[in-house]
Amino acid sequence: MTASPLTAAAVDSAAALLADVLPATPLQRSERLSAVTGAEVWLKREDLQPVRSYKVRGAYTFIAHLSDEQRAKGVVAASAGNHAQGVALAGRRLGVRARIYLPRNTPRQKRDRVATLGGDLVEVIVTGEVYDDAAAAAVADAARSGAVMVPAFDALDTMAGQGSVAVEIVQQLGRTPDLVTVPVGGGGLLGGMATWLAANSSTTRLVGVEPEGAASMAAALAAGRPVELEEVSPFVDGAAVRRAGDLTHAAVAATGTHLTSVSEGALCVEMLAMYQSDGIIAEPAGALATAVLPDLRIEPGATVVAVVSGGNNDVSRYAEIVEKALIHEGRKHYFLVDFPQEPGALRRFLDEVLGPDDDIAYFEYVKRSNRETGPALVGLELGHADDLLPLLARMDASPLTMERVDPSSPLFRFIG
Repeated sequence: MTASPLTAAAVDSAAALLADVLPATPLQRSERLSAVTGAEVWLKREDLQPVRSYKVRGAYTFIAHLSDEQRAKGVVAASAGNHAQGVALAGRRLGVRARIYLPRNTPRQKRDRVATLGGDLVEVIVTGEVYDDAAAAAVADAARSGAVMVPAFDALDTMAGQGSVAVEIVQQLGRTPDLVTVPVGGGGLLGGMATWLAANSSTTRLVGVEPEGAASMAAALAAGRPVELEEVSPFVDGAAVRRAGDLTHAAVAATGTHLTSVSEGALCVEMLAMYQSDGIIAEPAGALATAVLPDLRIEPGATVVAVVSGGNNDVSRYAEIVEKALIHEGRKHYFLVDFPQEPGALRRFLDEVLGPDDDIAYFEYVKRSNRETGPALVGLELGHADDLLPLLARMDASPLTMERVDPSSPLFRFIG
C-alpha cells in the first residue's frame, strides 16, 4: 500500500486557517435516521456554508497558500457549480483576481451566484457546451497568462481544506464517532477526511459513497490507479467525475477506506425524505451519505455522522426527482395499452383494470394511423408497491392488449 503525500498535520493546519474565516457548520441530530438505523445519527451540514457546499474549504486553503507573486497573477478555475462558487468567495475574501470558466449548460442562477460571490474580483466566462470544454479553456488561460489553476479536488492544499470537515466533527461531538459516511466525486473530501481520521481515530469506520453511475474512485481502487470511466451519469452532477484524482486515490488507498454506491432512485427517495421530514434542501450529491445508511451494518446506539455536502439544488429538478423516487419504490409503472377506437374503451380500462388507489399520471397516444386501435403510453401511479401484482392480474384478464415498459428499456429515456 503506497503512502499518501497528504498528512494529518496539513489537515490540522487547514482547519486552523479556516476557523478564522468560515463559521463552523452545524452538527445536527437526525431524528428520522436515528429511528431508522437505531443509532445516534448526526448530520454535518456543509450545505449551510456561505456557498452552500464544502468546496469553499479547499478553494480557500489552496489560494491562501499561494505566494505573493502567484496571487498577483491571479487564479483560474473551471466548474459547473460548487467549486466555482468556492473559488469566487475565496478570491474575494483573499483579494485575488479569479477567472472562472463555466460551460453554457450552467443554469443562469448559478452563473449569477458565482458573479455575486466574487464581486469585482471575479470574471465569469461562459464557454463550451460541456464542462470538459470549459476546463480546456481554463487550462489554456493558465498556460497563456501564468495564472494558477485551482483544482477542485486533486491538490494537497485542496484536500487538506476539505478534510477539515473531520476536525470540526470531532471538535463538535467531543469524541470520535463510530461511523462517518462521506459523498465521493473526485475524492478530495474523502481523501482529506480519511487521512486525518486514520491518524486521530483508529476506531472510526469511514465509508465513501459514490453514485452508481459515476463510481470513479471504486474503479481506481480496483485498477490500482485512476482510470477513466467509459460512461458517467450526469444526474448526480456534484459527484459525476469521470476519473478520480491521482492524489485523492493515493489517500483513499493508503487508508483502506471502504466504498459503496447508491442508485439514482434510492438517492431521490432520500432527497424527498430530507426535504419533507427534515426541511433540508439537498442537491443529489448532498444526499449520498445519508441515502446509504439504511443499507449499512450499524451497531445499535452507535454514533454516526453523515456529511451533507451541498444544497445547490435547482428547484426545477424536483419533478424528475419525484419520478425517479416513485419508480424506485415500485409505485410508478408505464404500459403500452392498445385501446380499440370505440366509445367507452377508456372508461372500461378505468373501471376494470385500475385499482381503487391507482391513478393515471401520464397518458399519450403514440400512434393514430390505425382506424381499429389506438396505442397509448400510460403511466400509472399506485397507492402501494404491493398493488402491482393485482394490477397485472387484472390486465391479463382484460381483453385489451397491454405491454409493460421496463425501466431498463430505451423507451424510458423518452417518457415525459
